[in-house]
Amino acid sequence: MTIHKEGRSLLFWMLIVLAGINFAINYLIPVEELVINLVLIGSIILYLTVLQFFRNPAIPIPDDPELIYAPADGKVVVIEKTMEEEYLKEDRIQISIFMSPINVHVNRSPINGILKYFKYHPGKYLVAWHPKSSTENERTSLVIEHPNGIQLMMRQIAGAMARRIKWYVKEGDPMAQGNEFGFIKFGSRVDVFVPLDAEILVDIDQKTKGGITPIAKFKS
Repeated sequence: MTIHKEGRSLLFWMLIVLAGINFAINYLIPVEELVINLVLIGSIILYLTVLQFFRNPAIPIPDDPELIYAPADGKVVVIEKTMEEEYLKEDRIQISIFMSPINVHVNRSPINGILKYFKYHPGKYLVAWHPKSSTENERTSLVIEHPNGIQLMMRQIAGAMARRIKWYVKEGDPMAQGNEFGFIKFGSRVDVFVPLDAEILVDIDQKTKGGITPIAKFKS
């Protein structure tokens, strides 16, 4: 388990600020011992809460060309047929994974392939489970072309709290199954658009682990 690079600066300065506040209350401001203890406990809880947002556990990297793995930790909130209108221009099965603030926030590639398309969309900050968040919120769109020629669309979607989508890839880059390609600070949602003939391996409300839980299987 390590701390993700997106959180290191924030956690450092947060530690300095909280330490300064507790020092001031202990030595510069005359307050009761109860208040000192409450501020200390509150500071520890706050810091640990933010710290867990940025944890980055090591995982066994998968390598199964038939499987599509979850791109994020979270809970499956949508499995439905939908028209993907931005790039693929065809019906797909949309699988959406909601990332709560207590989930790991790393995003991982669900398949091996080449990143054929990438676009960042500024937008709103509706709650991530809102039906329109997939098309109206701040988001990124990625299309990975599998070695079998099938293209897989994926979206990182910001929510009401998560207003910091990060990505570390560009068009033409190779995408390795299970490897990190992005990060969403403080939780949100990731959509995956799989082919209609893919075998769906998850159910609504099922918990997922990024790069570990298979969510679908390509037709043989």
